[in-house]
Amino acid sequence: MIILVLALCAMAIMNIATPSGAGLANDSAAYIAGARSILQGKGYSDIWLDSELEAITHYPPLLSLTLAAIGLLKIDPLRGVRILNILLFGANTALLGLLGWRATRSQAAGIWLAAIFMLNISLLRVHVFALSEPLYLFLSLLSFILIDLYLDNTVNNPPESTPKRGKQKMVWVALAGVISSLAFLTRYSALALLPTSVVALVLLQNNWPARLKSTSLYLAAAFPLMSAWFLRNKLSAGNVTNRSFQFHPITAENIQPVLPNFAQFLLPMESWQAALIKSGWLPGLLVVVGVLLFAWLALRTWQVIMRPQKQAIQPISFTTTLYIFGYLGAVLFSMSFFDASTKFQPRILAPIYVSLMLLSAIAGAWLFQQGSGKPWPQKLTFSLALVALAFSAYSSQQGLSNFTQAGQGYASWKWHDSLLMTTLRNLPSETIIYTNTPPAVYLVTGRASRILPSAIDPVDNLPRGQYQQDLTLMHNDLLSGRAVLALFDTSSLEDALSIQDSANFVNGLEILQKTQGDILYGKP
Repeated sequence: MIILVLALCAMAIMNIATPSGAGLANDSAAYIAGARSILQGKGYSDIWLDSELEAITHYPPLLSLTLAAIGLLKIDPLRGVRILNILLFGANTALLGLLGWRATRSQAAGIWLAAIFMLNISLLRVHVFALSEPLYLFLSLLSFILIDLYLDNTVNNPPESTPKRGKQKMVWVALAGVISSLAFLTRYSALALLPTSVVALVLLQNNWPARLKSTSLYLAAAFPLMSAWFLRNKLSAGNVTNRSFQFHPITAENIQPVLPNFAQFLLPMESWQAALIKSGWLPGLLVVVGVLLFAWLALRTWQVIMRPQKQAIQPISFTTTLYIFGYLGAVLFSMSFFDASTKFQPRILAPIYVSLMLLSAIAGAWLFQQGSGKPWPQKLTFSLALVALAFSAYSSQQGLSNFTQAGQGYASWKWHDSLLMTTLRNLPSETIIYTNTPPAVYLVTGRASRILPSAIDPVDNLPRGQYQQDLTLMHNDLLSGRAVLALFDTSSLEDALSIQDSANFVNGLEILQKTQGDILYGKP
């Protein structure tokens, strides 16, 4: 009951945090436009770009499909995503609290876990934005619960002892497979859920018939939707994920956000965060935690393999630890072979944050239970839990104060009150818009626009073969008066255009508008 109350409180917090609507980022344009495209009968396509309509393959479809379903109630996806995230923040609070209770059989641990999730500023910020992470967290947490329901019931009540009950338990496995596939259709990194669940189903059962039956059912339930999505992409766009398989080493730029983001996750004050990073303690702490988790996982795996009849392992702790390494491996693999532009931003780290919270609750409950007759472990656990809650409450209060003052990202007053955006909104419909921020133009004005030509593909950091052709096309459009060039947040023409001879490029054009750090070029 208390966890449900906390879930309602989480929904209230999210409502307060988004007075101007959900926060908007570059990827938000794809999801919102994708939903609008579905509602318009154009399929899941890239209507936010002013080009030949193409099927979206890079962004999995479930978030857009969910927003389109909400749109059937005459709610625009831009408003619908705020409603969805309010519900998801409450649901994720409840699911994590339920996982904590199931893993520890302690109501206090479940309540603490739900409360600290609700109050954590990093996870609150993830749920504020119109992105796929809130839905992905919901589905991944639900898949963990379903796997645990099957494994926990199977260990305590073997299916072969009661055939009817055994069939009922297999439903949990099938549902887990379907939910895992839905998570994959929300974020491609959910691929980590499949090996995590399969390994858990194999190692945490004591006989091969049960292992083979449950694993086969799980995969049979997971693959159809995933295969259908890949087949659709291949038939409609000629590719599977709009990314080529090519090795590009992970750079310092990809890794650099890890430390500041983890510091913000752990501590409430910016000065403390900076001190933690500067001291050099944070990298060591992350390494130590990673080594300890890997060592624990390896030890438990060895014990299960060598003594399967004697070694009982709590499924949630095992699958959560395994998932951390599986998810991290999936992200690093994607960075290395598919998308070099991915960085360890809070939205990418959010599943690891949640997993570490869950493991902290499990460890705290274990330490508290070890304190029977010894007061210091219980006092230590209680004190650490209170400190963590106090830190989270303080950072949440600070974050809410910031969120309520203005919208986040492209939903902020800076973009909606932009004079240049007003100009673009009022241009004739046939005018082509070239800009350095097509997502912002679409989300603020509702107009499609064209991205500036770039010599380097940001996805794989390789030269683009069509660069000169695209550059010539844009130049001709601008000089003919068919198009305008809108540059936002730039004090340097060279930086905004990303071309070698930018000064010559704007020859024959004039500045039609220059205000608030934004510039509009066009034919005199």
